[in-house]
Amino acid sequence: MSACILVVEDEPAIQELIAANLKHAGHRILQALDAEAAQTLLREELPDLVLLDWMLPGKSGIEFARSLRREQRTRSVPIIVLTAKSQEQDKVVGLDAGADDYMTKPFSPRELLARINAVLRRSAPDATDEAVEIGGLRLDPGSHRVTCDGTEVALGPTEFRMLHFLMTHPERVYSRTQLLDHVWGDHVFVEERTVDVHVRRLRAALEASGYDRLIETVRGSGYRISAK
Repeated sequence: MSACILVVEDEPAIQELIAANLKHAGHRILQALDAEAAQTLLREELPDLVLLDWMLPGKSGIEFARSLRREQRTRSVPIIVLTAKSQEQDKVVGLDAGADDYMTKPFSPRELLARINAVLRRSAPDATDEAVEIGGLRLDPGSHRVTCDGTEVALGPTEFRMLHFLMTHPERVYSRTQLLDHVWGDHVFVEERTVDVHVRRLRAALEASGYDRLIETVRGSGYRISAK
C-alpha cells in the first residue's frame, strides 16, 4: 500500500537513505531534521505514518511523540520510533510515549518496510464493520469513534483495534501471543511485552469513565473484556 510518511531524522545521510528506500517502495515522503520542522509540515499535511528518531536536537523524539498524542488532529497518526537504544526499558518508554512500534538501529530497509506495512494495515479501521456496544461503552469502526456513556474517548490506532477485537469477543480470554496475532497481525516483529503497554494505555484512556474495569487481567492466561 502507498502512503504519505513523515521521516523525522536529524542525520541527513540516514534520512536520505530511509527516504530513498521508502520512495522506491512507492511511498510519498515528507522530511524534517527536527521536531520544529516536523510540526511545520504537519500543519500543512497530515501523514499516514511518522518515522521518528528518538535523539533529535531541541525537543526529543519522545517528547514530540507525546505532543502528537495530546493533539486531537494527530493523536491517531501511527508512530514508529527509531533509536540506537536497545534496552527493554527504553522500548517501554517509547511505547508509553505513544509509539505504535519501535525499531533499534541499525536495521535493514526490508525490515523497516515490513514494519511500516504492518503498522499501516493494523491502523486502518474497517469501515464495513458494525458498531459494537457493551453497557455504555460503544465502538464504531466506520467513524473510528469510541464513546463512554455518550462522551467520546480518544484512542490511538493500536488501542482502538485491541478494544474492537476484545469487544467483538467478550468474556473470552486471550493470551498475549493470541492478541499479537489478532491485533498486530505480523507479530513476528512485536514483543509480547508490547501487549501489556497497550493494555495499560487502553485502561488509562477509559479510566475517567470507569469502563477500564471491563478490561480484566486473567493471571497466567492473558486478558479479556467483561460483558457485565
